[in-house]
Amino acid sequence: MSARSIAAAFALLAGCATAPAPLADAATGQRAWAAACADADEWDKPGPPFRIRGNTYYVGTCGITALLVTGPRGHTLIDSGTDKGAEVVLANIRALGFDPGDVKYLLMSHEHFDHVGGIARVQAATGATIVTSAAAAKVLRSGEVDPNDPQSRSNHPPFPPATGRIIELGVDEARMPQGLAARPIFTPGHTLGALSWTWQACDDGDCKTIVYADSLNPISSEGYRYRDHPELVKGFRGGIDAVSSAPCDIVLAPHPVAAAMRARLLGDKPLVDPGGCRAYAAAASERLDKRLAQEAAGG
Repeated sequence: MSARSIAAAFALLAGCATAPAPLADAATGQRAWAAACADADEWDKPGPPFRIRGNTYYVGTCGITALLVTGPRGHTLIDSGTDKGAEVVLANIRALGFDPGDVKYLLMSHEHFDHVGGIARVQAATGATIVTSAAAAKVLRSGEVDPNDPQSRSNHPPFPPATGRIIELGVDEARMPQGLAARPIFTPGHTLGALSWTWQACDDGDCKTIVYADSLNPISSEGYRYRDHPELVKGFRGGIDAVSSAPCDIVLAPHPVAAAMRARLLGDKPLVDPGGCRAYAAAASERLDKRLAQEAAGG
């Protein structure tokens, strides 16, 4: 999705970008999470929820991100964590004072069990509609890793399949369901159906653009070679470029440590950083180049 399309989408979403009255001082909640959670922490370890900015809240575990984006016509949840982690996500939504039944849409970063293993549990608890890519939809419906996934032979455990409504997005789709609080950036590569998401969060009229950038990490099962899949590599590079060029004030990632979440919450690095997406994408591009070079050298 182009930066121009994203910017136009923001105008359409202005009515959903206003935050409710803060439930607590954002900095206090952020420090509480940083005190409870370590870098690269356990995936299912509970951590306190907190407000990132405006209408955007962190409701994930210590090791896996899940984000709640609230709006007057219903809320949007991005990622569920594992099946066990989803219990933490739902509890965190309630702890913030929100009703899970008001979650209308479920989005995802990529279709691996650590990020969507609990999506069936969350869908059952909320009745929400899943919005995702066609490639990811197949995995969500089956609960099994795609055999063409770069990590298909990495012993990923199955997870409960989603049985509720799923909307599949086309790569060039500009129209999204009414009330959805984010816009997609297609970022295949880490998986076939991976997505990144972007939206605005406002505090007292000061709006910042958040980008939830997918893992963008070319890791795989033993024996898989990215260079044997040129179309996936092309999509990988296109997604990296899209993240790099997207309007971006705050970059977040499916694994908090990948975007230095704890350091930023502690003030060691800036939470609002207009260069964050470019740096995140540059690191991803370097990893992909290194991986392809190793494969070319027989590594």
